[in-house]
Amino acid sequence: DLGLPATPLTPGPRGEPRWPRGVAGSMTHCAGYRAAALARTTDVVSIGIDAEPAEALPEGVFEGVTLPEERRHLATLADRTPELPWGRLLFSAKESVFKTWYPLTGRGLEFEEATLEFTRDSAADPHTGTFRAGLSVPGPVVDGTRRDHFTGRWLVREGLVLTAIVLTRDGPR
Repeated sequence: DLGLPATPLTPGPRGEPRWPRGVAGSMTHCAGYRAAALARTTDVVSIGIDAEPAEALPEGVFEGVTLPEERRHLATLADRTPELPWGRLLFSAKESVFKTWYPLTGRGLEFEEATLEFTRDSAADPHTGTFRAGLSVPGPVVDGTRRDHFTGRWLVREGLVLTAIVLTRDGPR
């Protein structure tokens, strides 16, 4: 759909796909779901997508991927919308943050280096919303501007948690 010739995708040092020159992209998969999102780098700087099963995280993972302030935030959200797997949603959003970050920096980002906050779109549809990931380490410089946070979208539906970040030259979308 981008009008580019077919080319094999080879893995990079951390197993990430090496996109053709001029392409930004991300891919994800979990049981029963696979997706890829691609765009020309003239339109998009970086993309991060993630899909997870809409269920609780395995025992012990929640504490390892969350900060104390995130645990308090998720507890408040769970009081209002207990049917959503907030821990899994946070994990997925942090995966999307990493997938947006890594192509821009070439280095890893630890779970504790991004603090997430979630907002639901409305009470009418509490299964969609936005998230903001504040970075506690220097963010990537894009077109001369350091990015200290990423903003993304989330959706929980049909047994899946889906998160995405599209970073454009004028900011996250």
